[in-house]
Amino acid sequence: MKRYVDVYKQCMYSAVQTASAYRMNFIVSSLITLIGNILFPLVTLLIYRAGTSFPGWSLYEVLLIQSVFTMSSGLSSLVFGGVMWTTMSHVREGSFEVVLLKPLNPLFYLVATTFSTESAGLFLGGAALFVFSAWHVGAIPALAWLQFAGMFFAGTAVLAGLSLMMAAMSFKWVGNSRISELADSVLSVGKYPLPIFPKAVQAAATMIIPVGMVGFLPASALLGRVEASDFAAILPCCLFLAAGIAVYRHMIRLYEGVGG
Repeated sequence: MKRYVDVYKQCMYSAVQTASAYRMNFIVSSLITLIGNILFPLVTLLIYRAGTSFPGWSLYEVLLIQSVFTMSSGLSSLVFGGVMWTTMSHVREGSFEVVLLKPLNPLFYLVATTFSTESAGLFLGGAALFVFSAWHVGAIPALAWLQFAGMFFAGTAVLAGLSLMMAAMSFKWVGNSRISELADSVLSVGKYPLPIFPKAVQAAATMIIPVGMVGFLPASALLGRVEASDFAAILPCCLFLAAGIAVYRHMIRLYEGVGG
């Protein structure tokens, strides 16, 4: 275990050193990533400024949901964001054998070596919006913070599992570069209050593909709007991550060379 921790720390250090060496590239990439993901809070602001709203939710409550979503996306991208594109590149070029020859678990090796420093800007931008929104929603009790922490990491596990499943598809479906856009469409449900959606969508977003845990449920915990049954959604999140790992490891065994 210590060996894996040391390897991961060294890979993180290497990624940070690379970002330091190419500072302008790091700054520009971080800004582009942040701007590309921060537009939906601006749309929310325009909606409320126009006199409309999400029924039962104030502007700052919705912004809190979206800031949690942004932070979770940023954290997931830091750790797992590069696995899909790196896997796809290796399969297309027939170089995944190089990964298999490493004296490490292939999945761990890819996760460690694709640590994405550019996503730090996304996480920090989401954190700034989170502080701003939380400041305006009023006092938050300590228990709510504990509930939020558990749900936040459960939501990050959902994003990690989804990234691994998309990466696993590369072994047999090489031309899957558009799959990330489909995933973004599904994840967009987590950016808004779930009660505005039909009951069927709410059920699917909490128990089947638990994208509601990415933004809505952790923010609801801070706002005191969660019910005891909502915590049951943490289990599907853990299962989703476990499924992503299992599917990826299974697809590695099916790898046959160039083009999958």
